[in-house]
Amino acid sequence: MKITFKLFATLTDHLPPDARRSNQIELDVAPDAPISQIIEPFGLPPKLVHLVLVNGKYVAPEQRLSTTLREGDVLAIWPPIAGG
Repeated sequence: MKITFKLFATLTDHLPPDARRSNQIELDVAPDAPISQIIEPFGLPPKLVHLVLVNGKYVAPEQRLSTTLREGDVLAIWPPIAGG
């Protein structure tokens, strides 16, 4: 099934070079693949996987091992961001 995978801020460096400008890529994933399995091949440092959203809804860290997606979902990940 197809989903959209988005990485923001410094995490965009983990996307293929041609996807970095748009910060997103379309992925074909297994329907039973949890979020943790979907992001594993991208080599994201665990401490930088801070804010995980599916269709704009927050997914808590303890739910990322079991939460699966549906066709057309958007998985977005933000690193911790400091401001001032």
